[in-house]
Amino acid sequence: MAAERTYWFPAKRYGWGWGWPSAWQGGVVLACFFALVAAGFFFFPPRAHAAAFVLYLVGLVALLIAVCWVKGEPPRWRSGE
Repeated sequence: MAAERTYWFPAKRYGWGWGWPSAWQGGVVLACFFALVAAGFFFFPPRAHAAAFVLYLVGLVALLIAVCWVKGEPPRWRSGE
């Protein structure tokens, strides 16, 4: 018997992409993302290390998108189904 797949991030109702987390695991991922963004302000102060801060944020966003891609509903354009 196949296990039912639970998505951590449901597809948005309008547009392309994912909405807010629908499972506790997605909430943990999003909370960690925001905590790491906040930590970036201390590790790479934007005024002193602007390029490092931007690269850090790009890496975090890429990691979040990768998690959403793997654990979220398959993305496609939606118009309010």
